[in-house]
Amino acid sequence: MYQNYKIVVNTAAGRRRYMQYLIPPILHSEVVDRYDIWINTNDMVDIEFFKLLAQKYSKINLAWQPDNVVDWVKTINAFYRACTEPDTIYMKLDDDVVWLEPELFDKMVKFRVDHPDYFLVSPLVINNALCTYLLQINDKIKLRKYYDACCSHPVLWESGYFAADLHHWFLDNYLRTDKYRELYTGEHPMAMTRFSINCILWFGEMMKAFNGIVPGDDEEFLSCIKPTQLGLSNCINGDAVISHFAFGPQREILDRQGILDSYGEFLHQEWNKDASLNAINQKVQEAIRDVNSRTAQLRTLSSPYTKVRKKPSIGRNINKRVPKNLRRGVKTLFEREHRRFIVTRFNC
Repeated sequence: MYQNYKIVVNTAAGRRRYMQYLIPPILHSEVVDRYDIWINTNDMVDIEFFKLLAQKYSKINLAWQPDNVVDWVKTINAFYRACTEPDTIYMKLDDDVVWLEPELFDKMVKFRVDHPDYFLVSPLVINNALCTYLLQINDKIKLRKYYDACCSHPVLWESGYFAADLHHWFLDNYLRTDKYRELYTGEHPMAMTRFSINCILWFGEMMKAFNGIVPGDDEEFLSCIKPTQLGLSNCINGDAVISHFAFGPQREILDRQGILDSYGEFLHQEWNKDASLNAINQKVQEAIRDVNSRTAQLRTLSSPYTKVRKKPSIGRNINKRVPKNLRRGVKTLFEREHRRFIVTRFNC
């Protein structure tokens, strides 16, 4: 609770390989009253992982897709219909947020209460195109060239090599050295523009005004369409920091470079210093080991949802007709050219 507001964190789940690093700080926070895990997956191993944790922690509430359908990002929008409780602040975190500053929940909830006129508020997110832009224009990071403010920027959003360099820069210079506060940039209102909603907070009453009906792409609607219709702006609180692992096009490169493991090693070391966090982390790791040991058996279980089968895209059909070696060669050439285009080294 905070000033008579109930605090509900939610995550569209999910992938346990990421959420093992997200769940402990949420459960550890005294300001968080409930953690809604939106079950937006047909992966029975992940679902069993969430079920095990819900049995261990009363703070965890498993929220099932209300239309009984899962089609990844296309079916997230239905969950918002239940995010309209009065006197409640909701905080949505992506399942691949891999680090939260220790004071995050207290700071962001306070910021939300102190700034009621914004539609959405967000912290400063490492690996979020508009947040990288803020770091650039506030002289927190020096890039090889100027990159403009664009949610789906071909480098700041799409490039795996850029994301890998960015994570290395953050880990080496600001996280392991405990200097992340040096990246604070202050308050930045914004309007009539889309941004990646890796972490957003809203009031239940504000969502209730339109019954939580979020048509189509939730990111486009919530970050751009609805606040514009209401004549409201959103805001990035640049004095609170989190780190987001990857957007889809970046993930392969980051996995090759072991970025997730680097965050995991850091977090385990930090959590070992706190008895409460360490205890939660141990239970999460026990659940991971449990479901991993039963993967074959769990894969045989039926999904609780009606599966949506997607028609293969034209690009996918063409890709199947191209010889594997040729595809690999084209990909390698593209990556080399892309690496010449993007920043390969940051200056702190």
